[in-house]
Amino acid sequence: MEVDVAEDVERIMTGIAPTLRDLRTKRRISLTEVAGHLNVSVSTMSRLESGERAPTLDLLIPLARLYGVALDDIVKAPPTGDPRIRPHPVKRHGMIYIPLTKSGGPMQAFKMILPGGKHPAATAQTHDGYEWLYVLSGTLDLQLGNTHTAIDVGEAAEFDTRTPHLISSANEQPVELLGLFSPQGERIHITGP
Repeated sequence: MEVDVAEDVERIMTGIAPTLRDLRTKRRISLTEVAGHLNVSVSTMSRLESGERAPTLDLLIPLARLYGVALDDIVKAPPTGDPRIRPHPVKRHGMIYIPLTKSGGPMQAFKMILPGGKHPAATAQTHDGYEWLYVLSGTLDLQLGNTHTAIDVGEAAEFDTRTPHLISSANEQPVELLGLFSPQGERIHITGP
């Protein structure tokens, strides 16, 4: 079966604009904020998201970094037949997040590594959805409202994320855990304040 390269490229290029708009709106980031991060005009970002401007790598690469997705996810590269996920760890607020699923799905899975000790600057967050956590090593302190629960190795927790919540190590040892988040949960934990 022959592939028409020109048609394939046109399909990919046409799909980039709505993908960029969806990524930005799902993360609740304004065009002005994105333009500021990339040091380009708001007009440039608007034309890129409307398809009036052709995307270039010098814009797509920093956008992929800003949105925490692989460049392949933006250009919707044709599948290679390789089912492996090639995670790119993200460090935020002293924690390391390693994506275990491709972005954009209804559920996102992450391996997280939390440093030992309490972090007084951390504040509880709320958002729509549910979270599920499974502790691989260490002891997790799960704060739900005013209640603290120690979650040990091999234990799991599930909770409504509309309850103010915060996760941290329960002691001076780091914690490794698996987490499942709705897209809203991913936005809060990966790109939060």
